[in-house]
Amino acid sequence: MSDNVAEELELFRSMILRFLEQEVSPYYEQWESDHQIPRAFWNAMGQAGILCVDLPEKYGAAGTNYQINQLIAWEMSRLGYGGLATNYNIHANIVSSYIYNIGTETQRQKWLPGMVSGDVVACLAMTEPSAGSDLASLRTSAVKDGDEWVINGSKVFITNGIHADLAIVCAKTDPSAGAKGISLFLVDTHLPGFAKGQSIKKIGQHASDTAELFFDNLRVPQDAILGEENRGFFYLMQELPRERLGCATQAVAQAQGALELTAEYVQERKAFGQNVSKFQNTRFKLAEAKTEIALSRALLDQNMAKFEKDKMSAEDAAILKLATTEMQLRVVNECLQLFGGYGYTTEYPISRYYVDARIQTIYAGSSEIMKEVISRGIVGR
Repeated sequence: MSDNVAEELELFRSMILRFLEQEVSPYYEQWESDHQIPRAFWNAMGQAGILCVDLPEKYGAAGTNYQINQLIAWEMSRLGYGGLATNYNIHANIVSSYIYNIGTETQRQKWLPGMVSGDVVACLAMTEPSAGSDLASLRTSAVKDGDEWVINGSKVFITNGIHADLAIVCAKTDPSAGAKGISLFLVDTHLPGFAKGQSIKKIGQHASDTAELFFDNLRVPQDAILGEENRGFFYLMQELPRERLGCATQAVAQAQGALELTAEYVQERKAFGQNVSKFQNTRFKLAEAKTEIALSRALLDQNMAKFEKDKMSAEDAAILKLATTEMQLRVVNECLQLFGGYGYTTEYPISRYYVDARIQTIYAGSSEIMKEVISRGIVGR
């Protein structure tokens, strides 16, 4: 890492930490209770200059190094704002990348400045009630009608779904072609025919609004298609390394945050006349957690370097996501155990780290799917 990048990282770290302390910390418990962050907070993030920071300046962004984007998600995650980090990643790390890498300049100019300012909240609408990782089973359809596309279907478990102004919608445009008949569409959620269901209540990441989306003869113009027709599956695979890199950043950062909380707690908590930190079991558990985090951090850094050189493969991304998210579950579980009964109460933040972690081995490709991807590089399909 160059001295300039390292200096920029530290400047942004100080800025994001101040922002989180002032604009998130006092309110996050309420957001968890509300099961969503306020819509106005997106504009607050935009005004603070922390949305889509690695986009070029001509779209109103900071034009920074990609690592700054990951740094913001890291600090959100480390401090226990897992739901916020997921919302942020979908909007500022994933959807913005799809539009910038695949979209036309007209599409970029239409959507990216609003995403940078927070005037537009974005989501990725891929998962359906009967189709998660199995994209060939998508039922949402897009049919040409003159100069328009007519979209019908539904999506589920969509992060940012409640506040979304823009949705990248995966739809079948050639039903006979399986996964090779999928296209992506930039859908303005204010159009007739679009509807949002109620916020889905989850066991963790409560502040992250998650919704069902419905499309009933929703018409979009021809130029709403993102990239080429029937190339959607290719684009999804192309963008997966970045998405899974974001999941890994959240995983390692949340494990680190849980360890920091636990180290502080065991030095204050007493049992049998001494601090819990004096027991060999406690010390060994903390040592094991630190080692696991260090190994995952090294793998994350290695893949970050590969990504910036455009050399991170789908297999790399699968190994990274599998290793880091499974590590997160193990470390947070051991950390909560060291809190004893207090760890099982919502009064102590470690409980939020625990429930927030559980989704990490499921979304963006489950651990089982990651193993399948990895195994293909060993023994083929």
